Amino acid sequence: MALWIDPAMWPKHGKLWGHLVSDESLEELHEAARAVSIPPRAFDKDHYDILPDSHPALIDLGATMTTGRDLVRRLRASGLRVTEAERRALEEPSS
Repeated sequence: MALWIDPAMWPKHGKLWGHLVSDESLEELHEAARAVSIPPRAFDKDHYDILPDSHPALIDLGATMTTGRDLVRRLRASGLRVTEAERRALEEPSS
């Protein structure tokens, strides 16, 4: 497994959130999320938004804590990163 998590530092819904990514495959990412009961709605195109209480279980699965900057670097290098332009295109309603 090549799972990575970063510290929770992104505020939303009155909580701080971090991220879970895989630099191997989206299948690996989804399997890990299911294994620790992260809901599908937490998936955001190339990562899961996670709360810090999931860190211990993810580390038990083999995830490695890293910085947010390193996490993005690894995601880009893997080819799994969804760019901002791709995000916008995915969110636009098709006609």
